[in-house]
Amino acid sequence: MEGTTQLNLASAAVLVVPSPGGLEYKAAEVLVEEVGRRANIRWTTVTQPTPGNAPLIVLCQAAAVREIPFNDTELAHQLAEVQVFPADGFHIFTSAHSSPAKVYVIGNDARGVLYGAGFLLRHLTMTHGSILLQDGFKITKAPKYRLRGHQLGYRDKTNSYDGWDLAQWDQYIRELVIFGANAIELIPPRSDDLSDSVHFPLPPLEMMEGMSQIAANYGVDVWIWYPAMDDNYADPAQVEFALKEWEVVYQRLPRIDAILVPGGDPGNTRPKNLMPMLARQTELLHNYHPQAQMWISAQGFNQEWREEFLSILRTESPDWLSGVVYGPWIHMPIHEFRKLVPKKYPLRNYPDITHSLDCQYPVPDWDLAYALTEGRETINPRPRSQTAIFRQMRDDVIGFLTYSEGCHDDVNKAIWSCLGWDPDADLMDILRQYSRFFIGSQFAEEFALGLLALEQNWVGPLVANSGVNTTLQQFQAMEKAASPHLLKNWRFQQALYRAYYDAYTRSRLLYESSLEEQAMDCLRQVERLGSLQALDQAERILEKSVTKPIHTAWQRRIYQLAEALFQSIHMQLSVPLYSAQSEVRGANLDGLDYPLNDRPWLKDQLSHIRTLTDEGERQDQIQQITEWTNPGPGGYYLDLSNAYACLYIVPGLPYEDDPGFYDSPMRRFPYWKFPLPIRRAWRGYTGALNDAPFKLRFPNLDPDSHYQVRVVYSDTEEEIKVRLVASETIEIHPFIEKKIPPEPLEFDIPWEATRHGSLELSLVRQPGKGGLGAGHEISEIWIIKKEA
Repeated sequence: MEGTTQLNLASAAVLVVPSPGGLEYKAAEVLVEEVGRRANIRWTTVTQPTPGNAPLIVLCQAAAVREIPFNDTELAHQLAEVQVFPADGFHIFTSAHSSPAKVYVIGNDARGVLYGAGFLLRHLTMTHGSILLQDGFKITKAPKYRLRGHQLGYRDKTNSYDGWDLAQWDQYIRELVIFGANAIELIPPRSDDLSDSVHFPLPPLEMMEGMSQIAANYGVDVWIWYPAMDDNYADPAQVEFALKEWEVVYQRLPRIDAILVPGGDPGNTRPKNLMPMLARQTELLHNYHPQAQMWISAQGFNQEWREEFLSILRTESPDWLSGVVYGPWIHMPIHEFRKLVPKKYPLRNYPDITHSLDCQYPVPDWDLAYALTEGRETINPRPRSQTAIFRQMRDDVIGFLTYSEGCHDDVNKAIWSCLGWDPDADLMDILRQYSRFFIGSQFAEEFALGLLALEQNWVGPLVANSGVNTTLQQFQAMEKAASPHLLKNWRFQQALYRAYYDAYTRSRLLYESSLEEQAMDCLRQVERLGSLQALDQAERILEKSVTKPIHTAWQRRIYQLAEALFQSIHMQLSVPLYSAQSEVRGANLDGLDYPLNDRPWLKDQLSHIRTLTDEGERQDQIQQITEWTNPGPGGYYLDLSNAYACLYIVPGLPYEDDPGFYDSPMRRFPYWKFPLPIRRAWRGYTGALNDAPFKLRFPNLDPDSHYQVRVVYSDTEEEIKVRLVASETIEIHPFIEKKIPPEPLEFDIPWEATRHGSLELSLVRQPGKGGLGAGHEISEIWIIKKEA
């Protein structure tokens, strides 16, 4: 792109050179309407040049260039430079010195015209009454990946989609197209969710039909994420039932390009029974959509089922199967999975861009305070992380359809769509385009930097991250200068909500941590104060987080923004206020004031101590609380709920090389919150994934002494047993069931494990279980030197 002067396009007309299919007119409609929304200027659409000097935006397929109703030597010169015309690609260039000035959008095919129009919109500077484009603007683009899409699930568990009507879906699908997406993925009426929702404006199948038609109107591919929900497909009756049920969807939808059947999450059918059923489904599907494809994901399979699935692909090589999908819970890097799948079958990526914890790509180095409050489906722009995740695909896949459960991940969708065109695209430029188009030219730079800052809010210990407050100040400056129209913009509202929420959480964490330390100091003075006075003072201090809360103005603003988001996009940030399905489904307004210190657990312990009648016993119990983390002389204590760069964790790969933590220690948090009271440290843990061991290494032990380990295991995958060994072969305990809810367990460490002055521990889970790959994690651990 060259030039420093600007073309004034305020009076432009959109000239359409039509071809069969008519997507050029759809591109013109998108241009006219989106420019009108931002500049309050209504371009006209024409098929012939109009009298006068008004600029022209020319929309045309490359194959129809000769049909352009005027001559322009610049046009022929520009197209002569282009040798290849890949699908979906386009060429944009200006002919500013001709009369009138022209902006050409030449698509390599019909859909390419639409993508060219979207790219042009992302680079226009639009303000009220003004539309400008850089003079000399010139770009030729074609996508690296031929599949670029996002799942749009109209179902109750999503935190916003379930309240959208067809007009909202049309606008959202249009915006995905503007940023380069060429596919959407729908969810059928029966899935792992409720069959109805209080938010639904239409019945699920009727909405599904309408969304399929919208996609067809934009020339966008329609996939269906179709879980096989029945118990036993070895039963012919259940197969017949599934065929009849799925056929209704095949009949009703005007466009279906492909179906993805997940092997698990949900679904629990072994491959040898599932595959014959899908062969019959494919045959039935082709009665209504002859070119539609059938794909399957191996996610959630245990080792036995995964090997059975791959064996079927290798030995039977079914032709009805179009490809295989790499999704969550496969538990190996994508390039390793590609080696296992026969080359006959292309691979599609199904990355989770929507969750922050207990997921395929959790937020690295997330503070426990965020996990306890903002939770699993919070507003989550993660530009740098998503770029690292995207780049794991390399050339192993044909493309992607991302896993999404709401519009809280909207920034991530835009990043994936843009990188799907150009994996080497500048991240900051993508964010500027996003901000310019959705927020406006006034804040294009500030909002783009703000999105990066929101991601940085989540990096490392929250107590030490003073940038969180700076981020809020930057967004407050935009908020103060924003127009009433921008204040109603849901993407602006989402960013504000996150900025206020993060800063409020950090301030509470600092405050409540200070209160806990003051209370503990009172308890440490129990011999001087006496037990009852120490208990009274400690409890009064702990209660200040409730009786004397801080930053109530920030809290009110968060509630106001939650209401604004419900009004603008039906976003359900609370169960009691907005009828969200549950708190873990994005309703993090309900977690806004969740305790960030050990107040509930301490109050429960102190209440029990009050029931004791002996002063000495009360003091002993209080001392156990104050000495909880003390391993004694020569020992170690680790809180692995908040383990940042812990020296005693055996490290793995850099995040950029292993964002799925397949070969690296992984911090996890409970999917559901245990009822209070429970120790704060037991609400987070560190471990490994799948069959990889979680390793800890403790140096500088006394080789002549004996030690014991005290450990609190996680609550995840409670049915999976764990085993602890030293030096990879010395058993400390065999496979055992974990304590649910958690509690400390103690084991002697054989002297041979420490006789060299160090100790390496490995925690493993039962091998070959598959599933979520979780279960072997630790919340707290003590290495205690035993008395001689």
